[in-house]
Amino acid sequence: MNKNEIDKIKSKRTIAIISHPDAGKTTLTEQFLLRGGAINVAGKVKAKTGAKNTKSDFLKIEQERGISISASALSFNFKCLNFNLVDTPGHSDFSEDTYRALSAVDSSIMIIDGAKGIESQTKKLFEVCRLRDMPIMTFCNKMDRESRDLLEIIDEIQEQLAIDVAPLSWPVGIGQNFKGVYNILKDEYEIFESKSRHMSQNITIKGLHNDQIKTFLSPELRSKFFEEYELITSLLPKFDKKPFREGSLTPIHFGSALKSLGVDQLLDNIGGFAPSPGNFETETRIIKAEESKVSGFVFKIQANTDMKHRDRVAFTRLSSGHFKKGMKLYHSRLNKYITISNPIMFFGQDRDTTDEAYAGDIIGIPNHGTLRIGDSLSEGEKIKFKNLPSFAPEILRSISCPDPLKSKHLDKALSQFAEEGLASLFKTLIGARWIIGVVGKLQFDVLESRIQHEYGLQIKYEKTNFFTARWLSGDEILINELVNKNKEQIAIDYDGKKVFLARIQWDIDRLGKDFPGVKLNKVKNFSF
Repeated sequence: MNKNEIDKIKSKRTIAIISHPDAGKTTLTEQFLLRGGAINVAGKVKAKTGAKNTKSDFLKIEQERGISISASALSFNFKCLNFNLVDTPGHSDFSEDTYRALSAVDSSIMIIDGAKGIESQTKKLFEVCRLRDMPIMTFCNKMDRESRDLLEIIDEIQEQLAIDVAPLSWPVGIGQNFKGVYNILKDEYEIFESKSRHMSQNITIKGLHNDQIKTFLSPELRSKFFEEYELITSLLPKFDKKPFREGSLTPIHFGSALKSLGVDQLLDNIGGFAPSPGNFETETRIIKAEESKVSGFVFKIQANTDMKHRDRVAFTRLSSGHFKKGMKLYHSRLNKYITISNPIMFFGQDRDTTDEAYAGDIIGIPNHGTLRIGDSLSEGEKIKFKNLPSFAPEILRSISCPDPLKSKHLDKALSQFAEEGLASLFKTLIGARWIIGVVGKLQFDVLESRIQHEYGLQIKYEKTNFFTARWLSGDEILINELVNKNKEQIAIDYDGKKVFLARIQWDIDRLGKDFPGVKLNKVKNFSF
């Protein structure tokens, strides 16, 4: 790989945003796109008639409810760097989609609501990032609203997440008194000035003790700010790039995504400190981004992003090399080469065909079922990437179509959504019923909405006697014996794998004793 190609890879930042629902993730995403010149006006999360929906939310139910429930990839440029941003679902019911999305990035931004601090979903997603020692930047949002004591929030981060915190900015006032933020690294203020009800601007003032700041801040507010600033600089560690890259320190920024304060500082520091595309672990070796040969893996499938063409797009993270349009890549699972003739780069629901891409980029590969989650692509090497699991569902329902003449259409729709990883799909050996398995109840609503919107089908859910599923692995003779003795509780999943449907925990314990040579797996690895 030549120097120009290596420089291209080093200029990339592939990042994800993690947060609890309603912490401001989608609003911050749109502020990023605004700065990257990708959009002209930031959208509203909950759009009224005539207002623009957020660009990262492209499913109809996302636009109606104002939440992100599907990972999307967005590409934009900012100050000579190329950002690939994965906007993950904030809702806990879609944690599996989020887990896979986090496997495809090199660093992440953790958003915290200043009024709420560390919330349950934030903590869960942080732990996923920690499994990979991923560098994490923190953005404490909504400083324009009433907030908890900021030192309490920092203590909470350090205690609950077991990570050091180094402030890179500090707010000037909070809530109604919020005037802006002070950039510690650049020694400058970013002050919000409201000129009228519909006009405002951000003013930069250089120097911590610049007299110009007196024009915008009252004596009381200045006094309180300097008192807090002296306290944090004496008590908290200074930012150090090495522990940040190792995942043991998180730099914290303060601001308001809605008022566009602190966002530039955050983007600047991601560009300056977050790592460029790094190495990826496979079952046989470590793949380095600067390797000359192309490799990558599919971490998400999205169907019907373009309703006119009934498309199916595989979100693919390139882990090495310089990809060019029209390349033939080796498909490890199918043991054959496929031609990538129309690769696309994402921008929410919009996309553009791209002629080339590099390690760190996320490209879309249109296909008709050839690619699935976990599939590996290369220039000839048979590889399998790690860390792309599917979790055992926690809620199971049978699903049917009231109109028997449309049952084949339902079969097609369910197969497609199972391929996406939206839900686990099982067909029972006895009765050949469709059983849908999900992690959270909201997934049922999404599935119903999409089947109705994309296929024009009405569906009906019914409760089952089953509470979870376990994938079977081990000695094939023993598996067949287990299946023959428990046919009423056996199903086949979308990939043709045998699954045991448990009614109560006792069922699982019983099989463990009766068939010690068979594993009952809570997690199904896509390369298994």
